[in-house]
Amino acid sequence: MRAAIGRYVVLPSDEALTAVTLWVAASHIQPALQHAPRLAVVGPTKGCGKSRVLDVLHETVSRPMMTVNTSPAVVFRIIGKNPPTLLVDEADTIFGPKAGDKEDLRGLLNAGHQRNRPAWRISGPEHKPTAFPTFAVAALAGIGDLPDTIMDRAIVIRMQKRKPGERISPFRSRYSVPELHALRDRLAAWLVPLRGTVAGSVPEMPVEDRAADTWEPLVIVADLAGGPWPARARAACLAMTRNEVVQDEQTTLKTRLLRDIRRVFDQEGSKEACAARTSLLPVLIQDAEAPWAEYRTKGLNAYHLANLLRDFGISPANYRFENGRQAKANARNQFVDAWARYCPAPAPSAPTAEVPARPTQGRPPAPPSGTLPTGPPGGPAGPRPTR
Repeated sequence: MRAAIGRYVVLPSDEALTAVTLWVAASHIQPALQHAPRLAVVGPTKGCGKSRVLDVLHETVSRPMMTVNTSPAVVFRIIGKNPPTLLVDEADTIFGPKAGDKEDLRGLLNAGHQRNRPAWRISGPEHKPTAFPTFAVAALAGIGDLPDTIMDRAIVIRMQKRKPGERISPFRSRYSVPELHALRDRLAAWLVPLRGTVAGSVPEMPVEDRAADTWEPLVIVADLAGGPWPARARAACLAMTRNEVVQDEQTTLKTRLLRDIRRVFDQEGSKEACAARTSLLPVLIQDAEAPWAEYRTKGLNAYHLANLLRDFGISPANYRFENGRQAKANARNQFVDAWARYCPAPAPSAPTAEVPARPTQGRPPAPPSGTLPTGPPGGPAGPRPTR
């Protein structure tokens, strides 16, 4: 399956190819899963191969439902006890700036990431409250990032246009579909009987919180496959989640502001506070690579600065400096908690000097509970700030 997918699309990395392969396999154990991972296939422009990825997924996942534009009412009625795998192309037309109000559909996709999150609606001629299931594995493809709440629940595949030397096989229904269907059927024959085993699986995860929820079905499949797949899946999980953290830090304005203010304080040495108008703002605006000189067309000012920092519980206060001058300023200790939470400093590098080995204390961590079956047929097995 991995080789077949790689023949028809050029994915951004080996880790992305591994993730897509495992996501396809995970769709076949969907009824046994607690979380239904989203696959966000996004690219900066058209012609990056997003729709071709969905073409391949349509022939390999369990019970595919392909749509270009749909309504929440349709999705509510299609998802049931045995939900399809939703494949939504041109998602930018649903969630883009000109798409209008699509909050119901976004709420459905967010709720469907976790089991037992029904949507209640008044339905039928008697207008009775009715619970509609929302749980379903879904892939969405579009230009530009999807809404943050969906991206946060997704394995993100950031497509790029193929370089001149990158070749793929043409996707033709007469021979591509039979080949992919044969692989799909082999996956189903292997995985469907293991759904009972999957329901009790508690794999060891390299990440935490929502990222662990999203990647757990893929890691479960990798552990079932054995061989190189468990290590390969966890390496892909770490690499791709870290990449999204970097993407988020680079694109989130408020996080960027926290990092830039930390840099100003570092340049000022041991200063306990920086005056907004005379110290912070001039340095921020002078950075040619930062967005602050053109913020709101006229540049970042003290009012904008206070508004951006308010959500972090940071506000300026009157501060008396050593020369007796008093001015509105931001104290360093106000930022300590926000820096630790949203843009922690990189961990210090390990010392180069040799250190005597310390004996291991305590028992090693226990392996995941339960016995995993053999592989598929034909394969190997911070402190709070001072107020």
